[in-house]
Amino acid sequence: MAEKVLQIRDLHVTFDTPLGPLEAVRGVDIEVEAGELLGVVGESGSGKSVSFLATMGLLPTRARVTGSAILAGEELIGASPKKMRDVRGRLLSMIFQDPLSALNPVHRIGDQISEMLRSHQDLTHRESGKRAIELLDIVGIPQPADRARQYPHEFSGGMRQRVVIAIAIANNPKVLIADEPTTALDVTVQAQILEVIERVQARFGTAVVLITHDLGVIARVADRVNVMYAGRNVEQGPINSVFDHPSHPYTRGLLASLPRAGKQRLKPITGFPPNMLQPPRGCAFHPRCEFAAEICRGDLPELRQVDDLQSACVRAKELPRIGIFV
Repeated sequence: MAEKVLQIRDLHVTFDTPLGPLEAVRGVDIEVEAGELLGVVGESGSGKSVSFLATMGLLPTRARVTGSAILAGEELIGASPKKMRDVRGRLLSMIFQDPLSALNPVHRIGDQISEMLRSHQDLTHRESGKRAIELLDIVGIPQPADRARQYPHEFSGGMRQRVVIAIAIANNPKVLIADEPTTALDVTVQAQILEVIERVQARFGTAVVLITHDLGVIARVADRVNVMYAGRNVEQGPINSVFDHPSHPYTRGLLASLPRAGKQRLKPITGFPPNMLQPPRGCAFHPRCEFAAEICRGDLPELRQVDDLQSACVRAKELPRIGIFV
């Protein structure tokens, strides 16, 4: 069995709003194994990013977080701000969706990487500056010594994302969370950024969590996939199994809506994600599900084993087996 470097158990995140409590994450369990790339997918509002922002202690004070998140034997949920400052960047790092807002516009690129290094390591300015140049080279920035002296506005979007990756891996964390790292990039640059992440993972043995709504990205790079809907896990398992024979109707819907060569029309999922101020009873997906039955409106379904997958559909074994890409 592979080592579990991050174990999230029964995670709940509730936001207090003027209209009442909004439960954005409802009892999520996620395990990340050493050296793997775990894909976390789902529509906007499904709880993907919130789950990991809660794990990193980056949610606003109006968020109420319960559950457990253990990283390298340390409990992160409820940890003090001082402890979380030590954990972030050293054991657990995040690549944010917008690299321009993640970088300080008035500081040079090399200085921003050096600052992360000196925050967790006993290095001189000279040593951290040299290491910053090495990190820029690792993530594929040409002429890294010259580029280290430049400012974020002098970099393209793809190059800024490479800088953010360099900052995230500066202290060789155990887990790297990439939150929609390629959303704003064109397909060519997107492919280059994914190659950088894969190269970093192979070189340092870092476990990577890739949060995205793009199933094409997940199909290319992930080892396992965790599908989320309405703040819950609805399906998880090895990437090939989930893509070849999904056992939850929501996963089937996501895959059926992918554009593919020779396919004339896309098949969208009908309806809209639920209002989490008043989530539907039972399976939250049943108002949009073509296979819904009365049993789906009963108790909230839990993940259960279906062949080599885990599915939160009570009718998973009744659904027709299909090969999505056949």
